[in-house]
Amino acid sequence: MTRIEFILTTAVILFVAFCMGWFANWLVHRFTRVAQSDVDQLERMSQELHEAEETRDQAITYLQQREAELTNQLSQTEAELRAAMDGLRDARQEAEELRMHVERLGGA
Repeated sequence: MTRIEFILTTAVILFVAFCMGWFANWLVHRFTRVAQSDVDQLERMSQELHEAEETRDQAITYLQQREAELTNQLSQTEAELRAAMDGLRDARQEAEELRMHVERLGGA
């Protein structure tokens, strides 16, 4: 085998290897290519996720406001209950005092 035959044989082998690599690369990209419908579906799903997150944030805000309103209402109701209980206690004490006064007047 002469020097020129060796160079040509090596060149042919390298060219064949290059062609096989290029073909393998083309096959890999052909089968792993993402279809436009898949991209559209991912876009739609990301939009729906964004809308769901916005809805969740609005619901959390509403619940926090509602909780604050109910806490305030509960505080007011407890204050009214304390006032009513104090008034009832005072009324009972006054009624007891009046009963004792009537008994003293009736027994005297």
